[in-house]
Amino acid sequence: MLSQRPKRPGSGVLAVLAALSLASCSAYDNSALDVAVVDEPHPLQDDTRLAPADQMLRAATAEGLVAFDDAGRVIPALADRWIVTDDGQSYIFRLREGNWPGGDPLTADSARRAIRAALKALGNAPLARDLDGIDDVRAMAGRVIEIRLSRPMPYLLQLLAQPELGLDHEGKGAGPMTLSRKGDVAALTPIEPSRLGLPGIENWADRTRRVQLHALPGPAAIEAFNAGEVDLVLGGRIQDFMLTRSVGILRGTIQLDPVVGLFGLQVMTDKGFLADPANREALAMAIDRPALIAPFGVGGWSQTTRLVTPSLDGDLGAIGERWGEQSLEDRRALAASRVRGWQARAKAPSDSKDRPAVPSGPIRLSVWLPEGGGSKLLFDRLLADFAAIGVRLDRAPDVKGGDLALVDDVARYPRAAWFLNRLSCQGGRALCSPEADARVAKAAKAATPAERAALLTEGEAELTSANVFIPFGTPIRWSLVRGSVDGFATNAWGWHPLMPLSWLPK
Repeated sequence: MLSQRPKRPGSGVLAVLAALSLASCSAYDNSALDVAVVDEPHPLQDDTRLAPADQMLRAATAEGLVAFDDAGRVIPALADRWIVTDDGQSYIFRLREGNWPGGDPLTADSARRAIRAALKALGNAPLARDLDGIDDVRAMAGRVIEIRLSRPMPYLLQLLAQPELGLDHEGKGAGPMTLSRKGDVAALTPIEPSRLGLPGIENWADRTRRVQLHALPGPAAIEAFNAGEVDLVLGGRIQDFMLTRSVGILRGTIQLDPVVGLFGLQVMTDKGFLADPANREALAMAIDRPALIAPFGVGGWSQTTRLVTPSLDGDLGAIGERWGEQSLEDRRALAASRVRGWQARAKAPSDSKDRPAVPSGPIRLSVWLPEGGGSKLLFDRLLADFAAIGVRLDRAPDVKGGDLALVDDVARYPRAAWFLNRLSCQGGRALCSPEADARVAKAAKAATPAERAALLTEGEAELTSANVFIPFGTPIRWSLVRGSVDGFATNAWGWHPLMPLSWLPK
């Protein structure tokens, strides 16, 4: 059975989503497309990001002004068209004709209230900070709504397409699918377009099919795929990647999404050896990044020592890869000297009452990684890397007990601000940099895009020097896709909506 997920802020907007805890592949229906989503909780996930199954269900049953298609492109949803003013600070949306579930008309005023409610539900979490450029939401004539910005936000549409920005009216969303339960399976049925205020499509029932969603741990999802019980597995992460080798060529293919985001170790404490940023840097210097991923055989994986994925839109190029002129051996030699220096100071008698006591003996740290064979491979490599500089590493049973913890999160939009907001002090769960946060806050009020980019670059520099996060490279997201599946495409967001999967192959 799927382990119980912790409740996340914002996940109760649709009561049915909060109640979903999907587990087995029971109620298999040959007339439907059965999809499994790897739905394991991650304790360091962005708090506003719904669990994977809830994300997919909310996007299918409560669309926002815009949505993503199967290729990750922004498409019309409740809004059928929009324009952006020349200064980039006003987005004007025209809503489609139609009603909310229950019969109330879809109007600018009702959409405005729904947008404000969705924004308020985000609280002060990273997604709310990503959207802090929204100055006002205004209802204009009839079905026209305006979102006014305090500064240009070139990625606004990508954010409005997030499942957390799906809109509901009196507790119900407006499709494009309806949700019912069949035991532990979520059955989603496409809504005939004329009921949504769109042009009708003839023979709708013959052209579409129901999608049945099963939320499973990674090993169970792969087993269900191999057994022919599901045709598609979504949301795979690195901890279960090695299990995909059991998938035969006749069963389907492994697809990797070209995502960007954060994949590395968050420093969780500033006690002992980790109190000194230089010591935290020593750990980052010791890691052989290509060797870390080599056992997985992932082609095209990009390593980085930067916090922000290089070459994103708006990247000034002022911050390069760290230690570029040093070999791994040279980096480890320097890191090992810092370890020995810290140990020497630990043995030396203190002549100051103000200096905190430093425990003697070997340096021992613990790291939290999710369960799975892939995590075991990561741990074994980190164990060897840290041993090379004189640090012993253990696995922590949970995040709270770890000195370090794996962060594995896909960016919602390809800009530096997402990375810096994600690592800010607001969460209060790990080490951070108030100085970096101050730069990001100042950037939000910058007068020009150039000034904003410069301040975000300064923020990255502050966060880098604080050494509170040890990057490995880009996250890994994989899917298992049977050859008969239509409506699936890899994309930069790792996002695979259910509605395109409901169309019957031609």
